[in-house]
Amino acid sequence: MARDGTELTPSQRIAWLRLIRTDNVGPQTFRQLLNREGSAEAALAVLPDMLKRLGNPARIPSIAEAEDEVDRTERLGARFVGSSEPGYPPLLRYIAGAPPLVAIAGGAELDWQHTVAIVGARNASTAGQKFAQMLAADLGDARYTVVSGLARGIDTAAHKAALRGGTVAVLAGGLDRIYPGENLPLAHQIVEHGGALLTEMPLGWEPRARDFPRRNRLVSGLSLGTVVVEAAKRSGSLITARLALEQNREVFAVPGSPLDPRAEGGNALIQQGAKLITGAADIIETLREADPSRTGLFEPDWLPEAEAMDAIPPSHDERSRLIEALSVTPIPVDDVIRSTGIAINRVQMLLLELDLEGRVEWSSGQLVALRP
Repeated sequence: MARDGTELTPSQRIAWLRLIRTDNVGPQTFRQLLNREGSAEAALAVLPDMLKRLGNPARIPSIAEAEDEVDRTERLGARFVGSSEPGYPPLLRYIAGAPPLVAIAGGAELDWQHTVAIVGARNASTAGQKFAQMLAADLGDARYTVVSGLARGIDTAAHKAALRGGTVAVLAGGLDRIYPGENLPLAHQIVEHGGALLTEMPLGWEPRARDFPRRNRLVSGLSLGTVVVEAAKRSGSLITARLALEQNREVFAVPGSPLDPRAEGGNALIQQGAKLITGAADIIETLREADPSRTGLFEPDWLPEAEAMDAIPPSHDERSRLIEALSVTPIPVDDVIRSTGIAINRVQMLLLELDLEGRVEWSSGQLVALRP
């Protein structure tokens, strides 16, 4: 596993927060800006002119606004952690589009290296919830940290059973906007028992439907493997399982009755190659071989605060060729480079500009497509 970086200085942390909170600057754009300019401070210095030239009215948060968010986060007993810092969840650093900054409440003594996600139906059966509790408790006894999304049903059952062993709840909204509201007491219990709440969203952010798949990539990204207990054929749990596969993590599924719609998703995953499990021992046996330090699957492809890259500004013709090569169907960036013949640095610059304009979107951090 790659070596942890160094702590951000207070001014660097503020710069990172201002940059990631700017409209149209997501994790991928943040990375491109740092790779191009060398630091968040340098990126912020050139961003106003870049946005003006692109006709993007996006406003960059002020230093005072960022400092206020840091202060309010700390008053909640939480902290911002950058992806280059030792306190950043190590497995999360290796996913495509890893959030540059996460806000974490609690979890100072958690084992973030040995983690298993347990997800499933919100309208889970009593049997499904009981099995999720059994898995979570047994994994905790084996010193695994249980990760889930604080949703009703399976998530709630897993968190409650994992309180003693340690659990992480990943939020789709801000730390001050716990969803669902009925799980606010559970969120407090998680932190009180040494577990953690984690989010990449700003304070005050009310979760929307589109934010849950984004949250799910963090649930799977924090974990060596994801267990689906109960899930309908079209559900957020299956999105989490797909993301886990894209992140080169293990996927497990609990079989269920063909007569129960809540078992359709898990049974389909097993048909597609997910490991069928009947208890925590099946998970533990598989994960003993999933040590990230022994595989190239977990190698990060960037390091924050890198040296600024030199690049010749792209021409109008190159921009036109790049746009012509894209469609609403996601395509690997390497394929775009090969098909257009444009130098990699200029492709990166063009994609950065199009991203800031809101004209392209990223899938899993590796594929790019024109927004429909």
